[in-house]
Amino acid sequence: MKLLWRLSREAIRYRYLYVIAIFSTLMLTAINLTAPKVLSRMTGIVSSGVKESDLNTIWLLTASLVALYLFRVLFRFLSNYLAHKAAWYLVGDLRTRTYDKLEHMHIGYFHDKQTGDLMSRIVNDTRDFELLYAHMIPETITNVVTFLGVLIVLLTINWKLALITCAPIPFIFISGVIFSKKVRPFFKISQKKMGDLNGKLQDNLSGINEIQSFGREEYETEQVNKSNFEHIKAMLTALKLSGIFHPSVEFISSLGTILVVAFGGYLAYKESVGVEDIVAFLLYLGLFYAPVTGLANLLENMQQSMAGAERVMAVLDAPCEITDKPDAVSLKDVKGDIVFENVSFSYNSDGNIEVLKDVSFRCEPGKMLAIVGPTGVGKTTLTKLISRFYEPTSGKIYLDGHDINEVTIESLRQNISPVLQDTFLFNGTIAENIGYAVPEASRSEIIEAAKAANIHGDIMCMPDGYDTVVGERGLRLSGGQKQRVAIARAILRKSPVIILDEATASVDVETEKQIQKAINGITGSRTIIAIAHRLSTIRNADQILVIEDGRIKEKGTHDELVALGGSYARMSKIQE
Repeated sequence: MKLLWRLSREAIRYRYLYVIAIFSTLMLTAINLTAPKVLSRMTGIVSSGVKESDLNTIWLLTASLVALYLFRVLFRFLSNYLAHKAAWYLVGDLRTRTYDKLEHMHIGYFHDKQTGDLMSRIVNDTRDFELLYAHMIPETITNVVTFLGVLIVLLTINWKLALITCAPIPFIFISGVIFSKKVRPFFKISQKKMGDLNGKLQDNLSGINEIQSFGREEYETEQVNKSNFEHIKAMLTALKLSGIFHPSVEFISSLGTILVVAFGGYLAYKESVGVEDIVAFLLYLGLFYAPVTGLANLLENMQQSMAGAERVMAVLDAPCEITDKPDAVSLKDVKGDIVFENVSFSYNSDGNIEVLKDVSFRCEPGKMLAIVGPTGVGKTTLTKLISRFYEPTSGKIYLDGHDINEVTIESLRQNISPVLQDTFLFNGTIAENIGYAVPEASRSEIIEAAKAANIHGDIMCMPDGYDTVVGERGLRLSGGQKQRVAIARAILRKSPVIILDEATASVDVETEKQIQKAINGITGSRTIIAIAHRLSTIRNADQILVIEDGRIKEKGTHDELVALGGSYARMSKIQE
């Protein structure tokens, strides 16, 4: 009920559409209740023998029926269309809200999530809201009003028959409660399995090159088939329960009809009820059990909608662990002075396994700080702490003397541009990718940034120049070209801090020289934090930190560390 109440509050923004739809639904119900009464009156006139004086009444009743049926067409259209319009607008809003929430979640949230499953929540699970808002709400109102209206009419016709008619209702209600408890878990499993299937498909389509290269097509087809039929199996289990429930409701309703016919015949025999009343009762009997059967059908849709709603709400209710403080200030005129003060960090909440331990250093504005060390010692994590993708377990990080926890995330990240080892490019043109962070940039500014990143010559050799489409994730570009496009993107943004995370790790020597030339071109004008395994790219760094076991083991310039004869000197000797 709590979830239903929350979902109903979501629909308030489209209340005007719902008010008209519900009004139309009520009018439609009133017409459905009135039409049998008119037919019953006409039957009574005909059964008693039509006289000339009755013809005008019959023509009037006929015109009334035509008008009622015409209005029924109008109100059915308004009821159905406006309810669907409100529902689909709401689905669109929820999809956008769910995506927006995911966009603002901290990076750690995605560590144990499949992209395909999250996509399923945004697209598939929100779609189930349409069942709730376009069908369940208006149809529930229709069915309840129709049921109560018909019950009142039946009581006025013959209260004894009306009570007999109500005899099956408690059994239908009890079976509905049992069905709800049994079927919803399977709908939830089905929704989850659909998310798993989407996740598997997303992984495989992204890794199609690896699948083909290692000849794993058959294996992956089997895995997709397995995931596919796990979803189907869960759905069929839910549908099997539905297949038992709905015929049971129809059978119980049919028993009610049989009881009414039998008892009505007995009353007719005793002359306790007239023929026109029997006809009216039988006409209304269909209207009486139709909403009961309709509510049973809606109960199934509700379980499916609720299963999807729970998955969507799980995203919307997930806490954003990294948010602005109420009194956070915006950074202005940033120079790029970065200070770490006794910073420690752990991925798990209890802090038992620390990735970084009591790290302290300073990188002055316009200087280049290099970070080296074995894989997995926390180098990339350190740079993500600067942008507040993670929060330190302890210690403070300052940018231009401001504690980064006291400034707005937006203003902080506007002053930091990353160039990652696994560069992500959007499926657009080269110009669009370079200008992604500065949408208002002119073509000449984009070209200048490309020249500074030493990629302009490569771009001009492409068929469409800056309008060349790079493909998904930049598939049509080489690794070195993608890296230099990313550097151009960072240069164009003119952020005072640039983070280079293994920018030359996966390129050849010639490309490394080109990237190094691009880096040298911005050295001195920006604060650069560079992670590198190839020491040749950071020989000219103003300061080099050697990190081992989450701690700073050595600190100094290239020459100072080589002279020290420690870990850095050994790495340098190996790479000579």
